[in-house]
Amino acid sequence: MQLDLLAVGLTTIDVTVYPVASLPEGETGQIVEKIVLSPAGTAGGTAFVAQKLGLRAGIASAVGDDPQGQLIRSMFDAAGVDTSLLCVDPAWPTSTTVLPIRPNGDRPNWHMMGASIFAPVTDAVFAALARTAAVHWGGVGFPGAAGKGADLLREARARGVFTSCDLIAPSDAAQADLDVLLPHVDLFMPSLAEVRALAGTDDPVEGAGRFMVRGAGGCLIKMGGDGALLILPDRQIQVPAHRIDPVDTTSCGDSLCAGYIAGRTRGLDPVDALRFGVATAAQVALGVGTLGKLESYDTTLAFMGDTSAREEDR
Repeated sequence: MQLDLLAVGLTTIDVTVYPVASLPEGETGQIVEKIVLSPAGTAGGTAFVAQKLGLRAGIASAVGDDPQGQLIRSMFDAAGVDTSLLCVDPAWPTSTTVLPIRPNGDRPNWHMMGASIFAPVTDAVFAALARTAAVHWGGVGFPGAAGKGADLLREARARGVFTSCDLIAPSDAAQADLDVLLPHVDLFMPSLAEVRALAGTDDPVEGAGRFMVRGAGGCLIKMGGDGALLILPDRQIQVPAHRIDPVDTTSCGDSLCAGYIAGRTRGLDPVDALRFGVATAAQVALGVGTLGKLESYDTTLAFMGDTSAREEDR
């Protein structure tokens, strides 16, 4: 089918436990309110949220030949996400993360590396560009891409496909990969912490400028409790975070990316697309797991209009 968004890269199954104030002593146990399983990751979470927002989303990644992989595929399929490019790699388990969410929202985690970081960019992924409007690259620094990321994004832009990029964590490999990826990226979407680590500055505007000198067309910087900042060649737009009591912020970054792309796909201008992305992340933060309290595109529009958040356009 035709795709509004193809997300490529990290795909995990998140096991989220809420709330966890402390670990049980010895072999004792605790009763918690919720344990939620959901597809997640810079690619998996973005595709899952985008589909919930009404986009036709696809996922290009890999899972292991194990129950976690079967569960991820079944949850994607049930949501309507195109899994034709989700491969099975029997050599690796499915990437899995366990997140004990503390009552204050902190989210320490245990992560098992798995198949998605070794997923190759196959000829079928390149062929899918012919039916895709936007590509979100979430495999920065991953060994499976084997340098194919820049080729994929270059071809995508040549076809008029909108390209965006996010990463899971700063590293030397990620830094080197960005040098070849950014010239083919319309919008780079790092967190403020990643800006500090990768650009060597606490100033998000300065950091965005450094990424744009390296080739990025623009930057959307996720700033947690301070909202988000969109920096384009001709303007800067800042939208503060919504005034909410967050429950689980694990997937807020991925959901903000998905929300911005969804708003852009639906024809919103950059200001409203950014506002929509911030509203998407806020609804995700109100619940547990990748989707949190997110319901639909229309309810997010209503939330965006009813909840206090004022943008600065300068």
